[in-house]
Amino acid sequence: MNRPFARAAAWAKGVAETLVPPVARRLVLHEARALHSLGLWVLRRRHQVPEGALAVAYTGPQTAMMYGMIFVSVIETVALALVIPWPVVHAVLLVLDVYGVVLVLALHAACVVRPHVVGSDGSLRIRYGALFDLRVPAATIAAARVDRRYPDGRLVRLGPDGVLDLAVGSQTTVTVELTEPVTFVRPLGRRGVARTLRFHADDPREAVAALTRVRAEVAPDPSAAPQ
Repeated sequence: MNRPFARAAAWAKGVAETLVPPVARRLVLHEARALHSLGLWVLRRRHQVPEGALAVAYTGPQTAMMYGMIFVSVIETVALALVIPWPVVHAVLLVLDVYGVVLVLALHAACVVRPHVVGSDGSLRIRYGALFDLRVPAATIAAARVDRRYPDGRLVRLGPDGVLDLAVGSQTTVTVELTEPVTFVRPLGRRGVARTLRFHADDPREAVAALTRVRAEVAPDPSAAPQ
């Protein structure tokens, strides 16, 4: 009974993958995750922050800008409602404007409910909303330090020296040195390899202290080595 449905689903998936470009599929997926994050935000929940892990917020530099964009969008919606006399055009623009406001709010909510995570085992997960997600095993982290820098305006930037900048508000505050390169995926699907990570944390000292403390706790005690 289920085989025809499974075949139909597989066929539909194949058609979608053939007709819809990969970039468009990723954008739709990001949008769906952002809207899901908006629901988590309303429910005051966070996405995949295990018990015992440290959630590291990073939305500080962009919060005012996001709410400013929402305010401007609302003003625009009201102004168009007063100016446009045609009911059909007014209705279409109203739907688009309201959805735009919801989407901007969802993008910000995704950053709130998907913080960076320092695991209880010393691992690190750095994220930017639903657009970027990189997991770094504890064994790959060599050192971490507070290091405020101001890269260019791009969200994700990989330098020729293998330094990956994940900037918020055009700034990063934490630098993590790695023992070996890690592979990451850009928001639109391209892959890269990084040897050093720089990302923003609202409280960089807390993040670095957590990474340093966990590494100290799991590191072997030289005095306990057999003679």
